[in-house]
Amino acid sequence: MEDYMKRIGVIGAMEPEIRKLQESMQDVRIVHKASTEFYEGTLDGHPVVAARSGIGKVNAAVCAQIMIDLFQVDLLLNTGIAGSLDPQINIGDIVLSTDLVHHDMNAVGFGYARGQIPQMEAFSFAADPALIELAEQVCRRVNPDIQVFRGRILSGDQFVSDQAVKDDIKKTFGGLAVEMEGASIAQTAFINGVPFLGIRAISDKADGSAVMDYPAFEAKAAMHSSNLTMGLIGQL
Repeated sequence: MEDYMKRIGVIGAMEPEIRKLQESMQDVRIVHKASTEFYEGTLDGHPVVAARSGIGKVNAAVCAQIMIDLFQVDLLLNTGIAGSLDPQINIGDIVLSTDLVHHDMNAVGFGYARGQIPQMEAFSFAADPALIELAEQVCRRVNPDIQVFRGRILSGDQFVSDQAVKDDIKKTFGGLAVEMEGASIAQTAFINGVPFLGIRAISDKADGSAVMDYPAFEAKAAMHSSNLTMGLIGQL
């Protein structure tokens, strides 16, 4: 992984997803840009920039582009939580993105498949294979009590808490998890030629139980994704 001994950008949508990483960084300076605090420093000797983007695809894409333009990160990690689309994936388990798709992109009226962004060659945005491989190895070491999966992650500006919506997304796109930011960060990385990986810990089942499960399991899921992200940085 010598190619990745460079500046690492880490984006989490919410404060619990990024707090542990920011608190563990050394020699930190905080840069304010676009209503966002970017923590620039080091972790295990690696230059790192970490930020809470805010929820939703626009916030996430803006944050990713600032990291690329202002901080010149060489790779992007998106850490956080998601809803499960697969019954074998339990709350607390980790999903590593193989690729990401915008499930709420719909230009079917213009002849495009659901999820396809008009006038873009890519339908989905692939994660870096070497990062996936290393992240899986690290996850088994730092989170030995949970399962880790590789698969497609779906993103949209929608908190999926309805079984019918979940079933429609799963039937149309496949995939293992659904969330609200990853595809936009992956797309930003793609168009800038920056390696990317999405790391998602499952916080709910993305069905009628989501409202009940979410507060109880958010902290546990965020801890697992933080453990993996910090462990991965230490190996890059």
